[in-house]
Amino acid sequence: MINLFLLISVAIGAGALFLAYRLYKDLERLPAGSERMLEISDAIREGASSFLREEARHLIPFITIVFVVISLVMGLHSNAMHGLQTGVAFVLGAGCSLLCGFMGMKAATISNVRTAFAASEKRASDALLIAFNGGGVMGLLVGAAGLLGMSVLFYFFGTPELHEPIIGFGVGASSVALFARIGGGIYTKAADVGSDLVGKVEAGIPEDDPRNPGVVADNVGDNVGDVAGMGADIFESFVSITIGCIALAATLNLNELAMITNFSASGSAEAISASARDHRIWLMFTALFQGTLGLIASYIAMLMMKTFKDGEPAAALKKATLASVIIYCVLSLPFFFITPVDVQLWVAIVIGALAGIGIGLVSEYFTASKPVYQIVEGSKTGPATNVIAGIAVGFHSCAAPIAIIVVATLLAAWVGGVYGSALAGVSMLATVAMTMTIDAYGPIADNAGGISEMSYLGDETRAITDKLDSIGNTTAAIGKGFAIGASALTALSLFYAYAQLVIERKPDADFSIMNSMLVIGAFIGAAIPGVISALTMKSVGKAAGLMVTEIRRQFKEIPGLLEGKPDAKPDVAKCVEISTRAALAEMRLPGIIAISSPILVGLIFGPEALGGFLLGVTIVGVVLGVFMANTGGAWDNAKKFIEQGLIPGEKKGSEAHKAAVVGDTVGDPFKDTSGPSLNILIKLVSVVALLIAPLIAG
Repeated sequence: MINLFLLISVAIGAGALFLAYRLYKDLERLPAGSERMLEISDAIREGASSFLREEARHLIPFITIVFVVISLVMGLHSNAMHGLQTGVAFVLGAGCSLLCGFMGMKAATISNVRTAFAASEKRASDALLIAFNGGGVMGLLVGAAGLLGMSVLFYFFGTPELHEPIIGFGVGASSVALFARIGGGIYTKAADVGSDLVGKVEAGIPEDDPRNPGVVADNVGDNVGDVAGMGADIFESFVSITIGCIALAATLNLNELAMITNFSASGSAEAISASARDHRIWLMFTALFQGTLGLIASYIAMLMMKTFKDGEPAAALKKATLASVIIYCVLSLPFFFITPVDVQLWVAIVIGALAGIGIGLVSEYFTASKPVYQIVEGSKTGPATNVIAGIAVGFHSCAAPIAIIVVATLLAAWVGGVYGSALAGVSMLATVAMTMTIDAYGPIADNAGGISEMSYLGDETRAITDKLDSIGNTTAAIGKGFAIGASALTALSLFYAYAQLVIERKPDADFSIMNSMLVIGAFIGAAIPGVISALTMKSVGKAAGLMVTEIRRQFKEIPGLLEGKPDAKPDVAKCVEISTRAALAEMRLPGIIAISSPILVGLIFGPEALGGFLLGVTIVGVVLGVFMANTGGAWDNAKKFIEQGLIPGEKKGSEAHKAAVVGDTVGDPFKDTSGPSLNILIKLVSVVALLIAPLIAG
């Protein structure tokens, strides 16, 4: 029966690829506006394509080296063929991650100009749907690539004895995602911060003003960071949570099997062993099949968006997200009545889905409601009080998501043991296609605003795109909340799988808090999120400094540029070059530290210390990730609330607005570079630890 279900998964994945292609073609046929609009859109697309090609060229040597190392080391530990299979799976995961990012960028850069054109014709609901469908292409691609890749690998390696190549797929996806997210994040925030500081704060010109030479680089950055980078991030999240649950199922003991399946430890030893193996395989597949059901639910919800679009845009996006979750929960129930897996695990799925919604709603509150007005009040007395208020809001926002994660973990474990907790995490990202759609919508709307400003489409058009952009900022924070929550439960499942694998090979292994090696590892792990955050923030600051210097130079040395004279053209290419070079140079060290640190801890201090390391990274990484995502989103919306005239007595160019721009500038690398990198870091160190567990446990 599993082979039949696998065939269904492959068919759904292939169907999603076709639907993504058809949606792309439908978008391509829509009117794109004036020659000026197309010229700007083409420049953005070419800049993004150029960066992603260079990024891939820099990553190919890394992928090759890791492929050789995995193949040799895993081959020496088990056998040469198994090592090669794991290495190939690593390359497949890395390749899928790169491909999703590139194709998503292509969809985003044809959607942005069409969204702007619809807004220029005052068709706000159509503009919303175009931006949503542009994100939908990316969403379907991410869901399909993850599902197809894991389904094919499961067909060949979906057993407790052979599942290491599936883990290799996750390591490949996570490794590339970290580099792509950091590289894209540095690019986009260097351009964004530089443009805002010189253009909006110093020169007093509007955001996305065509006189600003950093504007095109900023819009390119939206696509390489918030579309391609986010695509790699969400793809990796979906793959890692599924693989974590698969790895855990492969190592469950007999008591845990009996708790959540119809397994019975009766009969001969051989019969018990064979039955246990079959039930583990069913649990492994249960995790995989959730992605199939989630992809179906996501597409149905995407179709429903056509009926939601005529209402309030924020409500429409929220309805589509909730619809996908509800449909997924309904679709998942029959599976448990026709398989050996107990229906109580469906309760764990519902718990995870509700927890994801809860974390998303908390993120929405802190980035788009009362706390934002607190930051605006702080802005009225200057940048310093704006920053203080924003940091306070960010830290305050951490408590509720952590509480939700704790309650979800407890309830899911109560109904399904450690596997139930892992499956709850899977359910958070089963509707990954919708999560990615909502995330990619934001930068498309942002780009549409930039194209509108640079094409002189007028204040009414910009008002529509600004509203869509503001909603996108909140939806992105909600998506990050889902991802952070799933990351915590992914790390928990991977930790359990790692510990069981170590104990299987080293029965005297001690993972209690009384073991000093575990505590040492926890302290080392707790430091890593801070180190990665420091490096990425420093990189953004360094690159932004170069951008600020260049924009100032052009305003000073190009006659008539700041005055807007027709014959004064900014040197856009120079700004694109600065962001590209800085991003590619600065993304290496954080990525190397993230991949090498768990290996070094395991080899130097042993498997117990590595277990503590995973706990330290997870706990600190989740808290910092939530803090950065919500703080950055709140700062951004504080600025937008003033710009949209929602604050009596304040407007663009006021002192409060300038202070809010400073806060938003600080928040940009928080929410789009450092914060998202922690989300990936949590899972990357866990899958690397799981892959090397047999080597360090002996």
